Amino acid sequence: PEVINGRTHKATVVGLSPWVEYEFRVVASNSVGMGEPSRPSALLKTKAAVPVVAPTNISGGGGSRSELVITWEPVPEELQNGEGFGYILMFRPLGSTTWIKAVVASVEASKYVYRNESITPLSPFEVKVGVYNNKGEGTLSPISIVYSGEDEPQTAPAGTSALSVSAAEVEVSWQPIAWNRHTGRVLGYEVRQL
Repeated sequence: PEVINGRTHKATVVGLSPWVEYEFRVVASNSVGMGEPSRPSALLKTKAAVPVVAPTNISGGGGSRSELVITWEPVPEELQNGEGFGYILMFRPLGSTTWIKAVVASVEASKYVYRNESITPLSPFEVKVGVYNNKGEGTLSPISIVYSGEDEPQTAPAGTSALSVSAAEVEVSWQPIAWNRHTGRVLGYEVRQL
């Protein structure tokens, strides 16, 4: 802080964060040095303001068929700037001009699931996540691309064959299922004994 003239008995402190409690001390100084600081003032909370920090790490994906799962890193309390804090989500299918808007009124929230039967599996969506509090709506994040949930595989593996390896072992092989834009990648197979 800057040094204040010795005849001045008050000062305006600037650059503080909104809706944060502060306490202040005053220290007298002269050419010899600094004295002891005063006792701290009573705690004083600055006034609320519209939040200016948007959530980060916007991503998502996964979920079930007909779902769009959106995740983000929550905004810390010291950057919420007031009471009534929550999140605003804006999303639309890639190429669409109309945004869908949702509000999540929980401070701790970090995930939102949008369900709609018209969502096709693995569809790309443009997503923005913003913030609000009782003072108004704040900043939105940059656009991120998030894919809707995958569908279960629609075809069975082909070319299944079995080869006896020993008295207690059989080796089973099959042709893998090709990647499909609608059902996504196959994460695993299950071999069943009949």
